[in-house]
Amino acid sequence: MKTLLIAFIVAIPVMACSPTVKVQAPDKPIEINLNVNIEHRIKVEIEKDVKKAITSNPNIF
Repeated sequence: MKTLLIAFIVAIPVMACSPTVKVQAPDKPIEINLNVNIEHRIKVEIEKDVKKAITSNPNIF
């Protein structure tokens, strides 16, 4: 009887300390920041335009 009482007394704090997991949605909206570098595309378009201008006007320079 004494060991049962000791086991019960030890078991109560162990059960009270059991970890809990809560899954909640965030209060703020999720923010996705996309920084897109379009410098390469702009350079390619400018290079194409320059090549066209040079071929159409060879005496431009």
